[in-house]
Amino acid sequence: MSWATTSDNIRLYYEEAGSGTPIVFVHEFGGDWRSWEPQMRSFSRRHRCITFSARGFKPSDIPQDVKAYSQRQAVHDILSVMDAAKIERAHIVGLSMGGFATLHFGLVAPQRALSLTVAGAGYGAEKHTEEYFRNLSREVAKQFATLGSETFAKTYSLGASRVQYQNKDPRGWQEFAIQLGEHDSTGCANTMRGVQAERPSIYDLEADLKKMTVPTLIMVGDEDDHCLAPGIFMKKTIPTSGLIVMPKTGHTLNLEEPERFNRDLSEFIDTVEAGRWLARDPRALGSEIMKTS
Repeated sequence: MSWATTSDNIRLYYEEAGSGTPIVFVHEFGGDWRSWEPQMRSFSRRHRCITFSARGFKPSDIPQDVKAYSQRQAVHDILSVMDAAKIERAHIVGLSMGGFATLHFGLVAPQRALSLTVAGAGYGAEKHTEEYFRNLSREVAKQFATLGSETFAKTYSLGASRVQYQNKDPRGWQEFAIQLGEHDSTGCANTMRGVQAERPSIYDLEADLKKMTVPTLIMVGDEDDHCLAPGIFMKKTIPTSGLIVMPKTGHTLNLEEPERFNRDLSEFIDTVEAGRWLARDPRALGSEIMKTS
């Protein structure tokens, strides 16, 4: 068991396996350090892999004050884990809430990132649903706080972009739902209120994303409706980005389609390490349909 301590004295639990170029996996709201097991087993064959539980997710500390939770703090928590593990630079891989943290990592600490993989990130980013998402996040927080994780997980695990996982892999989905029910209710509620409901829209980051040069892979399921448009926006905005859309796939990408996820991530990392993941050729103008002269 390994622990990192943050600047505000919160202990974060992490595990590692393997050796080689480091990869740090950052989990979604519905997961924890266990959510990356298919990737830890695969990539630790040739990489040093780190998985950790965010603040508010056991066995990491559960701050009782909602002010201890924020999008910026989530980035600094990744840095705290890297510092504790004595990792200077790593490939950062995040899903959903972890995908947002990964994206912000590239803006806050690009010198510490070998690459960024931003998977399933986009909920609440669309400007026309922004206020609705913030209010919905606060309502979800209320349900976790009132009903408890074990009870509310039965509802949360059956969201419109989760049922794809249930249909494809009932056994894997059941494990996901059980683990969600084991989460700390206060940690879930505070994360929803402090991180999810308050984070800036991806669209508001446009000016900074245009200047970001870290190699970036964007991954989204084609049935993860509220992540599709933000995924395309990030592809068009980040000059060093590529976009993968997985067919007939929902939100829980790395567990729902582990073989495809691992294959695409492996190819991306190999290309980055070969120095061949380049910025978009300026001749590839998005406004041009056909060349006439």
